[in-house]
Amino acid sequence: MIDVLPVTLQHNGVRLEPLAPGHADGLRAAACDGALWQLRITSVPEPENVEAYIATALEMRPGRLAFAVIDTTTDTVIGSTSYHDIVPALDRVEIGYTWYAQSRQRSHVNTTCKRLLLAHAFDTLGCAVVGFRTDNFNHASQRAIERLGAKRDGVLRHHGLRRDGTVRDTVVYSIVRGEWPEVRAQLDYLLTRDRSC
Repeated sequence: MIDVLPVTLQHNGVRLEPLAPGHADGLRAAACDGALWQLRITSVPEPENVEAYIATALEMRPGRLAFAVIDTTTDTVIGSTSYHDIVPALDRVEIGYTWYAQSRQRSHVNTTCKRLLLAHAFDTLGCAVVGFRTDNFNHASQRAIERLGAKRDGVLRHHGLRRDGTVRDTVVYSIVRGEWPEVRAQLDYLLTRDRSC
């Protein structure tokens, strides 16, 4: 049975550290880089709601472990990601609530974060499966998840509310333990190929 405890992970110029109230100003600046809260298909907080966003993430423990994403070269917050829907009895976690400052999108940051989180989940925690979910209209997120090597499990129809009150379908993906060595090799290849992945 997995035991998901707060941990700091670091690689390739990116550090994931447990989200805390002290990250509020950095998260606010990251969200303002592209006015990301205006996207209806994301969970990015409005600048005035960053403290509440952090408080909610912390209240969701032990079912969610949220991280601040830090650029280690500048020691600045560039986004957030989480383990969530943690089910210890099934050795299962999901990775989500992920967003990055617009200037860091389509860079090595997402690949690095997923490499860190997946390695910790499979190699340290002993997970049997890691899941992902995204909005049916978030095509960029679907492509990014598929690029990791995750398999599409299906679509949950009429599954959740968007911030604008509309109801979304949720596309569900997963990686099982037996697929991890191949996924790890692909992520390592992407990260060594160049820094534009």
